[in-house]
Amino acid sequence: MYVDSLNWNILNLLQQNARISNAAIGRKVGISSPAVSERIKKMEDAGLILGYKTLVSPFSADYQLKAIITLRAFMGKLKPFLIKVKTYDQVINCYRITGNENIVMEVVLKNQKQLEGFIDELIVYGETKTQIVLSHVVAHNPIKSLA
Repeated sequence: MYVDSLNWNILNLLQQNARISNAAIGRKVGISSPAVSERIKKMEDAGLILGYKTLVSPFSADYQLKAIITLRAFMGKLKPFLIKVKTYDQVINCYRITGNENIVMEVVLKNQKQLEGFIDELIVYGETKTQIVLSHVVAHNPIKSLA
């Protein structure tokens, strides 16, 4: 789908605040609310807009640790892990990557004991490395136009 500058303006507003009304978007980009609605629908139908989410603060929800865990899968363990990882509530993002490791996960945990137990579950699939997140430097940065 070709994304013109008007659609990029709409996307930028939605990425900043997915709850913004079509009327407010229309006022900011200079088109009617029905025209905004039609453009958003077309972007959704084309798969450009994947959905709308609520961002939750893990620390406010009583999670005390956020960690990045990489996994270098043992021979024959990657495919079973790719199925299993979808069942872990602790995993909020998981990527299959190139390089020495196969997987990188972003996880939230209640405490060190839960982290230890989670790593114990992972080590049957491969070798892990864990880094504790201290703070976000860039979070949920909007995707911008390439033009």
